[in-house]
Amino acid sequence: MTCLPKSFYHDEVTLVARRLLGMRLIRKLEGVRTGGIIVETEAYRGEEDLACHARVGKTKRNAMLYEDGGKAYVYFTYGMHWLVNAVTGEVGFPAAVLIRAILPLEGLDGIQARRNNRPQSEWCDGPAKICQALAIDGKLSGSLLYQENGELWIEEGEPVADNLVKTSPRIGLGATPDPWKSLPWRFFVDSQYIVNT
Repeated sequence: MTCLPKSFYHDEVTLVARRLLGMRLIRKLEGVRTGGIIVETEAYRGEEDLACHARVGKTKRNAMLYEDGGKAYVYFTYGMHWLVNAVTGEVGFPAAVLIRAILPLEGLDGIQARRNNRPQSEWCDGPAKICQALAIDGKLSGSLLYQENGELWIEEGEPVADNLVKTSPRIGLGATPDPWKSLPWRFFVDSQYIVNT
């Protein structure tokens, strides 16, 4: 497999979020490749996006959002979960794609153990579950997703046809006001895609 090039991430964030469907998120852990096909994403764009961490301006916590596209932004939330994002765009403009779900294909024994022997359908069907399954934490924030000589990267996969892609508002935004709460910036594959993969 070939890593997605750095240029892949230098597009507008909603386009990158859509195009990441079907690509492969890979974590190399103790020499073992672990990961799977990205099947759900969400886009977050700029300080004006009141659902984005950048809404408060640049801070120590969100500084990675302002980096060059193609880096991993891994953050801790609710005092218990890590979440992994792909930074997009140019230096100075904060935008990223949250990886919300993957279809696990590699390193399945390790994933099963880290997910405490839950049913396979629940291994990676949420952003925090992905990080637990793939042992992703804050030490991997800043990883170059376009280089496979590290511990975390994204590889080329099979693009998902438009008729198998759905959109919706982003999940879990709480009191975030409109229009930000209602923007259809969540991208996910149709269940038929999962059945046929």
